[in-house]
Amino acid sequence: MKFLVTGGCGFVGTHLSRAVMAGSRGELIVLDNLFKEGSRNNLEALRAAGRFAFFPVDVRNSEALDKVVADVRPDVVFHLAGQVAMTASVREPQADFDINAGGTLHLLEAMRRHRPDGMVIYASTNKVYGDLEGIRFEETPMRYIAPDHPDGFAEDLPLDFRTPYGCSKGSADQYVLDYHRVFGLRTVVFRHSSMYGPHQNSTVDQGWVDWFCRMAAETKTGRLKEPFTISGNGKQVRDLLHADDVVSIYFAAIGAMDAAAGQAFNIGGGMDNSLSLLELFSFLEREMDVRLSYTRLPFRTSDQKVFVADLGKARRLMDWAPRVNTAEGLRRQLEWMRA
Repeated sequence: MKFLVTGGCGFVGTHLSRAVMAGSRGELIVLDNLFKEGSRNNLEALRAAGRFAFFPVDVRNSEALDKVVADVRPDVVFHLAGQVAMTASVREPQADFDINAGGTLHLLEAMRRHRPDGMVIYASTNKVYGDLEGIRFEETPMRYIAPDHPDGFAEDLPLDFRTPYGCSKGSADQYVLDYHRVFGLRTVVFRHSSMYGPHQNSTVDQGWVDWFCRMAAETKTGRLKEPFTISGNGKQVRDLLHADDVVSIYFAAIGAMDAAAGQAFNIGGGMDNSLSLLELFSFLEREMDVRLSYTRLPFRTSDQKVFVADLGKARRLMDWAPRVNTAEGLRRQLEWMRA
């Protein structure tokens, strides 16, 4: 099989690219514009791991993207290229739309023209559900809870795009699903919650688990001289999915494509792997024997108090469930940072 990974030098793309090579699953083609910090390092790490074709193409360039798809004719596309920070989308909404919505449409059109029997698996986001302002939340000492959704949120939540990021990713999400309905392209959408693991290259805008692990490490070594900042009161909750489990769900979709095509799935670690910021800080303080100091900023625009994925649909149609529990995954993350 031929695997095309767009955004293949990003966090998830790097892990999927390595998995293709390590498992001898087929021919790997990596596409990335190398814009994001750390992507060049990830490219070199991939080159040290095995052989693949690399195209330094931006998904906004429809002609260049079309040529890659026409020449390669991939069996499977993992479509990960995108603008991933909500705050950046507010600063530059046009660029956010051109990358996320426009780039996805360029890819779908290229596949429709040159590989209509191929598969496209798209990395969407829980932000397509908006603020979840119609959900009843309760506040406890360490976290918010949604008592009417004890297993998390299923895919029947109403779509409610908020912020430019939510609009651009939501538009792409719907295009991917519609290209199955209208054109028969075999597509799957993963509405991801929080993902973490090695090679994330997090920033203050995205990749919060890795970012706060870094803040704890810099506090421990004395490099962090001032308190770091958090947005809100720290009781916001997300479910965490380790990179190893991210890889497993993408390959599970290939094997279950007959059942999964044209479907959207909420994907995360599930309720058992959910954490608030305050709970993460408590874990890091115990694990690293450190005292964390932070300053609170106002809540971010359109921040969800809770998002935890109900994994029932993924279990039912793809026979998939996460295997790396949060404590184990966080310890792996800290060990990777030390190394």
